[in-house]
Amino acid sequence: MINTILVTGGAGFLGSHLCERLLNEGNNVICVDNFSTGSKDNILHLHGNPRFEIIRHDINLPLFVEVDQIYNLACPASPVHYQLDPVQTIKTNVHGSINLLGLAKRTKARILQASTSEVYGDPDVHPQPETYCGMVNPIGPRSCYDEGKRCAESLFFDYHRQYQMDIKVARIFNTYGPRMHPDDGRVVSNFIMQALQNKDITIYGDGHQSRSFCYVDDLVDGLIRLMSTEKLVGPINLGNDGEFSMKELAEKVIRLTGSRSQLSYHPLPMDDPRQRRPDLRQSKEKLGWKPSVALEEGLTRTIDYFIGLLERHGNTVNVNATVNMPEFTIQAT
Repeated sequence: MINTILVTGGAGFLGSHLCERLLNEGNNVICVDNFSTGSKDNILHLHGNPRFEIIRHDINLPLFVEVDQIYNLACPASPVHYQLDPVQTIKTNVHGSINLLGLAKRTKARILQASTSEVYGDPDVHPQPETYCGMVNPIGPRSCYDEGKRCAESLFFDYHRQYQMDIKVARIFNTYGPRMHPDDGRVVSNFIMQALQNKDITIYGDGHQSRSFCYVDDLVDGLIRLMSTEKLVGPINLGNDGEFSMKELAEKVIRLTGSRSQLSYHPLPMDDPRQRRPDLRQSKEKLGWKPSVALEEGLTRTIDYFIGLLERHGNTVNVNATVNMPEFTIQAT
C-alpha cells in the first residue's frame, strides 16, 4: 500500500534518512522543516523524485495537508542546539505536538512521536526499561528538551486515551551516522572532527561515563517497524544495547582515523547522565527488531562521510595532517 507520509524535521540528520527510506519503499513523502538545524544538503539528492515534496514550515504554526501517517521528528536534538533557544525548544515539543496531533485527528492519520532517552534523565536504573519513570532535573539547563519531550509524550497518550487516536511513541537513544552536523555537540561527530584535525579530543568528566550508539540505518528500520505494527502504542526503546565509555569511544575513533590526537579531560557539564543504555526486550519481542551494525563498522562509514564533507568544502583531508576547521564543544549526548 502506498501512503502519503509527513516527516517533520525531515531535513535533519535522522529525518533525511527516514525520508529516503520511505521513498525507496514507494511512498509519497512530504518533508517539513524550518531549517533551524536541518540542512537542504541532507535532502538535495531527493529533489528530483516526483513523490517527494518539501515545505518550509515551523510546526509551532498549524499545518494543513492530507496525509496517512506522520513522523514527528521536529526538534533540535543536541544540547548545543536545543539550549540555544530553550523557550523555542519547549514550544516545539508542546505547541508543535498539539498542532500535529490536531492534524492527525482531522485526517485520521497514524502519528509517531520521536521521543528520546533523555526522558530518563540521569538514571539510577540500568539499563533503562520503558517502565522506568526517570530522574530528570525539571529546572536545569537540559530541562527544555528533557521535560519538553516528557510533556510531548503526555500529550500523545492523552490524545490516545481521550480521542482513541492511533499513536506510536519511540524513545530514541544515541544515534549516529552520515549527515550528522559537524558542530552539533554530539560526542560521535565531534570526536571524529577533532581526530581528523589531530586536535585534542575533549572528554568531559573522567571518561568512564557510558553511552550506547545506534547506527542510523538500524534506527530508521526500528521507527518504520513501529509505525507498521498494529495495536502497539509504546513507548518503545530504540537504540543499541552495546555500552561503551567515552574513553573507549575516543580511543576507537583515534585508531580508525589514524589520528595523533590526545585525550583532554574537562569538568562534567551539569545534569550530564553517567550511564545511558536501553533495555531492548520490548523492541525485540514486540517488533522483532534489534540493531545489526557494529560500532566499528558504523564509525568507519561515518568517518568516511566526514572526510568527504571536508573535501567538498575545499579541504584535502589527510587524517595525519591538521585541517583548518573551527573548534567544537563536546558533550556526551
